[in-house]
Amino acid sequence: MIIPCIDLQDGKIVQLVQGRQKALEGGTPEEMLARFAAFPQIQVIDLDAAMGRGSNESIVRFLVSRAATRVGGGVRSGERARALVEQGARKVIVGTAAFTPALEEISEAVGRERLLIALDSRGGRIVVQGWREATAFTAEEVLSRLEPYCSGFLCTYVDKEGMMQGTDLDWFRRLRAATSLEITAAGGITTIGEIRELERLGVHSALGMAIYTGRLKLEELAQLG
Repeated sequence: MIIPCIDLQDGKIVQLVQGRQKALEGGTPEEMLARFAAFPQIQVIDLDAAMGRGSNESIVRFLVSRAATRVGGGVRSGERARALVEQGARKVIVGTAAFTPALEEISEAVGRERLLIALDSRGGRIVVQGWREATAFTAEEVLSRLEPYCSGFLCTYVDKEGMMQGTDLDWFRRLRAATSLEITAAGGITTIGEIRELERLGVHSALGMAIYTGRLKLEELAQLG
């Protein structure tokens, strides 16, 4: 499955390089929903909420009410996770909170089938708090421990995020070997060949910069499924 991404910052749809430098802005929420209408799901991340500096709540509400979405960014309590589901989110993505006692509460609040855990890797280590803090763990080490709380994982190769230089397929092969749950790959995916290889592995592709810049054409991607 190919999943287009909508990242929100300061009330706008943006694409960042490695979660730091803004590279470009997208269209309005209405325009992006129309562009992505052919895809079964859209990924929505509130970057401001993830970094603890506000939120884009009104845009998130709009998007989840009008499309099949998986939503993350600043989900650190069962109450917040439940609110997103009640607004219409198909799945909730949890990153930083997956490494705190709040994980059990969040999983119980929405059910593990609706929960995805974000494992964002930079320099081989999982990063949290909007990718600003590194943990001592690798993604491969924690997959089995986190499986009881979720239905799948969103795994971002931060080293190449937004850089249009390709992703690390070997990393995703190792992750695929470490869990039977759903995996969605993100971070640097740039070519149809990478998407096909991930599909062969049974891994979904979450796409951002490559489609916002036109490097990958939405019409061609929609035909891939």
